[in-house]
Amino acid sequence: MKIVDVEAIWLRVPALDQPCEWGEDALIVRIHTDTGLVGIGETDSSPAVVKALIETPASHETCQGLRDLLIGENPLEIDRLWKKMYRQSEYMGRRGAAIHAISALDIALWDIAGQHYGVPVHTLLGGKYRTRIAAYGTFIPRPDEAGNRELVRGLLAQGLRSIKLGGAGFGEDLRKDRELLRVVREEIGDDVQLQIDLVGRWRNYPHALAQCEALREFKLNWIEEPLPSDDTRGLAHLAERSGLRVSGGEGLATRHEFRHFLEASRPAIIQPDITRCGGISEMRHIYELAQLHGAQLVPHGFSTGILLAATVHFLAASEFGELIEYSQSDSPLFRGLVKNLLPLEDGHVAVPDTPGLGVVLDEALIERYRVRP
Repeated sequence: MKIVDVEAIWLRVPALDQPCEWGEDALIVRIHTDTGLVGIGETDSSPAVVKALIETPASHETCQGLRDLLIGENPLEIDRLWKKMYRQSEYMGRRGAAIHAISALDIALWDIAGQHYGVPVHTLLGGKYRTRIAAYGTFIPRPDEAGNRELVRGLLAQGLRSIKLGGAGFGEDLRKDRELLRVVREEIGDDVQLQIDLVGRWRNYPHALAQCEALREFKLNWIEEPLPSDDTRGLAHLAERSGLRVSGGEGLATRHEFRHFLEASRPAIIQPDITRCGGISEMRHIYELAQLHGAQLVPHGFSTGILLAATVHFLAASEFGELIEYSQSDSPLFRGLVKNLLPLEDGHVAVPDTPGLGVVLDEALIERYRVRP
C-alpha cells in the first residue's frame, strides 16, 4: 500500500474579513492510498499556516513540505514516517505550527492503519480499558446572567457532572468573574465540578495568587492556564501555594516541551491537544511522562468531531484516561462536519469499535465552508 495524495483542507465559517471564534475554523487532512483507503486527521491551529507547511515545495533536505515527504510511502509505517516528517521539516520548526501539521497527518495515518487491519485505533494502541469516558463540558460565557443560567441548565440536562468556562474576557475583571461564577455555582450546586480557563490572562504569580484567594469560595476543581506556559517559575509557585490544582499545556508540542513543563511548573494536570502536540504517536510519550511525574492527563479538545474521535480512542487505550473535554460549541464545524459525531450520553462518550477512527465526513458541509485561497 502506498500514499498517492495528501489533501490539506481549510474550513472557515465566517468570511475571511470577519472575526472568528473558537471552533469556527479548522484544517483537516485526507491521506489517500492506492488501495482506496483514506485517512482523516485535523489540527486545531492556524489553517493557512498549516496548509502551507503541508503543501510547500522542498527547499533542501531539512526544509521539505510534508505532503511530498509522504507521497509514495507505506502509510502503515507510522513511527518511521513521524520521524521522517520531524527531521526533514526541521527548518520550519520543531514546535508550534510545524508539529501541528505533523499531528494532523499522524492522526490520519492511524486512521488508515485501523481501516487496513479492520480494527479501531484503540485496539492498535493496545486495547481499551473502558467502554465509555466521563466528559466535562466547556462553554464560552454569554454576556448576560439569564443567558448563562440557561446555558448551564442545558449542560446539566446532558448529564454532565463537570463543567468548565473560559473566553469572552473571563479573567480580565475580577468583579465580573465573581458574579459569573456565583451564577454558575448557584445553578450547578456543590456536587458538580467547576473549572475555569484563564488563557494565561493573569499578570504574574502575585496577581494570580490574589485572584485564587478571591475566587476560593467557588470551590474550583482546577484553574487552567492562569499564567502563560513559559512562566514556569510563576506556575510552580502557584501550584505550591495556592491550594488549587493548576493545569495547562494545550499550546505545547512534543514530549520535549512537556518534560520541561512538568519538571519546571509541576502542574497537577497537563492538557495536551492531540491535534497539536504531535498526534496520537507523540501523545503516547506525553502520557507516560505525565505518569512519571504524578500528573493527570486530561486532553484539550475544542474543535471538530475528528479531534473528539481521536481523543476518545487514545483515552480508551490509556489506563488512566478517565476524563474528556466535550465542546459545547454551536459551530457547524463541530456539530455537522462529522456526520456520525460521537454523542454525549448521560455525561459520557461511548467508545466506538468501528475500524480506524470511524468518522464519516459531510462532503456538502466541506464544500460549503471550504476556503480556496
